[in-house]
This record gives sequence, C-alpha cells and structure tokens, in this order.
Amino acid sequence: MQTSPFFSIVIPVYNEAENIEPMVREIQAAFQGRAEAYEVIFVDDASTDDTPAVLRRLTSETGGVVRSLRHRRNFGQSAAVGTGFRAARGEWIGTLDGDGQNDPADLPHMLDEARRLGVDCVTGVRAKRQDNFIRKLSSRVGNGFRNWATGDRVTDSGCGVRVVRAACTRELPVFNGLHRFMPTLLRSKGFTVAESAVNHRPRLRGVSKYGVHNRLWRGIRDCFGVRWFSARAVPAERVEGAEGRAEQGQGR
Repeated sequence: MQTSPFFSIVIPVYNEAENIEPMVREIQAAFQGRAEAYEVIFVDDASTDDTPAVLRRLTSETGGVVRSLRHRRNFGQSAAVGTGFRAARGEWIGTLDGDGQNDPADLPHMLDEARRLGVDCVTGVRAKRQDNFIRKLSSRVGNGFRNWATGDRVTDSGCGVRVVRAACTRELPVFNGLHRFMPTLLRSKGFTVAESAVNHRPRLRGVSKYGVHNRLWRGIRDCFGVRWFSARAVPAERVEGAEGRAEQGQGR
C-alpha cells in the first residue's frame, strides 16, 4: 500500500456502480510509467446501488491505491468533493466526475502543465462537449451569467476535470455549489488558475443526476453568494516572509 502519494484523484459518485471499474482501469493506464505515486479516492454520496460493493472489491484488488469513503446520507456532489479534499494525502489533487464523461488521460497533462506554469490550479475546458443541445445551451448561458455576477472569467465552470495544489483546498469553503465555483474561489484567495482544453465523452453507462431545472435556480443564487464571498475573502498567504510561504506550501 502506498503511504505517501504525490497525486490524489478525488471522484464523487452516486449510483455509478457501472462506471467505477472502467474509470479505475483508465486511470491506471494514464499513470502507467510515471514516477509519481498516486491514489484514487472515491467518495460515495450514500449510493443505493452496488457502488459500495464495487468499491470494496477494487480497494482490495488494487492494494489500497483505490480508497473509498461513504457519506452517511446524500449530501451532494460538492460535499463529496470537500470530503475527498480532506482525505487526500497527495501534494496535488485532481478531480473527475463519476459519470465517465471525463477522460482520466487529461490529468497527467494538466499536472505537468500546472507545474510548468507555476500555477496553483489548472481547470478544464470541454473542447467538444458530448451533450445534447439543451444542456450545451444552458451551460453557455450559465457560464455567461456566472462570469457577469462574480466578476471573474471562467470559460467552463461546470467542467469536473481539475488539478489543484492540496494546500490551496484548505482555504476553500464547502457548500453546495463548490465544485462549480472552485476557480473563482481560488482566485478570490489570491491563488493562480490556468485553463486547459480537455476531452469530453458521451455518458455510456448509468443515468445523469442533473437536469436544467435542478441546477438553474440554485446556480443563480450561488452566483451572488460567491460574489459576496469573493468581495470579502481574506488572502490565503497572510504571514510575512519565507515562513509564511512554507506554511502555505505544506501538503497533507
């Protein structure tokens, strides 16, 4: 079992039993031959299908590279992401959605890009979205409204593929909507964020948990909440000199 992974991959799941093993195999292929040790953390948001059994089996088969945590009830995707951030042991954290539409092969490239650019986060932009017209239109409108309301510029705030320094996640507030506003929240704390084009695939297994109606009104309300928070956010690097920078740079 790995004791000190460099990279942690956090994946929130809810009733995604069919997608979990294919994702693990793709992650293994993506990181094969790389020097960095990694771990995969699935956060089960109180699934009612075979997700827990699949995760127990994979944890055993992978020698602990795959870890899983289970919420005592359904708290939502953002809560699951926050739980995964707390449990991550790596210096860097990557995130993927649990529906299989994100391509794990993007993560090594994004990690390399973050380190090359010297930024705290690289967030994905889905270059060719494999969704229907309504979902793509609502996303385009939603991104425009979020940018207007928050005063930030994020091309694709709904993209679940990201790489971020673990130390930065300690400064993020956990609330329903965190996963859609993470780049803006990071910038509000003084961190640097870059964007990178990523692959996007159609959902092949399982059923989507989101629709236009269950995201629209909550998303609008969240925009103004994030705007309020960003205007009052305290910078993360608050201690003067090298000691403060060293403290901020500590991993988990």
